[in-house]
Amino acid sequence: MFQKTVVVDFTGMNDWAKDQLRALSREVVFYDDFPKDTAEVIRRIQDADCVMVSYNTLIPREAIEAAPNLRYIGMCCTLYNEKSANVDIAAARERGIVVTGIRDYGDVGVYEFAVASLVDLLHGFHGKQWRERPYELGGIKVAMLGMGTTGQLVAKALQFFGCSVRYYSRHPKPEAEAEGFSLCPLEEILPWAEVVVTQLPKKTALLGRREFQLLGDGKILLNMSIGPTFDLDAIKEWLRRPGNFYICEDVGILGTEGEWDGFDNVIYSPVCAGSSVQCTQRLSEKSIQNLLDFIKGK
Repeated sequence: MFQKTVVVDFTGMNDWAKDQLRALSREVVFYDDFPKDTAEVIRRIQDADCVMVSYNTLIPREAIEAAPNLRYIGMCCTLYNEKSANVDIAAARERGIVVTGIRDYGDVGVYEFAVASLVDLLHGFHGKQWRERPYELGGIKVAMLGMGTTGQLVAKALQFFGCSVRYYSRHPKPEAEAEGFSLCPLEEILPWAEVVVTQLPKKTALLGRREFQLLGDGKILLNMSIGPTFDLDAIKEWLRRPGNFYICEDVGILGTEGEWDGFDNVIYSPVCAGSSVQCTQRLSEKSIQNLLDFIKGK
């Protein structure tokens, strides 16, 4: 049982999960907006022993050190590694604070967005079209940069529609190889591809000027990551060249809001692909299970 739980921003948890939090804490404070700075984060969590947070809010060392009662931070979002986390896990560990995250909760909506967006652009269903005439997915050459759970779902879906799919990763993925996806070096896969899909950990900018030069023109970049996967100046140069398109959902544009004025070849959704009823249920169940495991000492 916690003394005070603070849900520091809009996490997306459903009503069932909120009721669970109330049952596990003497006091629960819910915030449905996003703190504007670290000072606001500190004001919200300084007397909490449990904090729940989405991927949108940073919990830096300064905020952690300002909350002397804090025992647990539950990230209601993917925790891939310490480097990409929006919580300073090293600072939390120094103070004996447990940090947990979740995985594999929004993947289905994300890969549905990937397929729908590509079909839309290839056929020109909503006014923007990749080439002069419509194209089907069959035969399109797709390079997957990153082959985690979501990346493999996207790859399998595109393979089902007849795309030729290869992947790049820092480490081979035996499960992907078993599905017929070949690992290729970056300098080979970029010139080969017609569509590049990035599914990378947050704060991983893989594409710079050299990579965009290798990619060439008349290509589509589809970003399925939480945040940009590229150097901003480099992608702008690439987008000014003929036939290039950039697609992302709203989380894929984090940190680049307002940068696309005048770029008619940038397409992004105003809503998050991982916000379906089913996704919300999975997020809620996994976040609460982490909390229960902590209470039980697991």
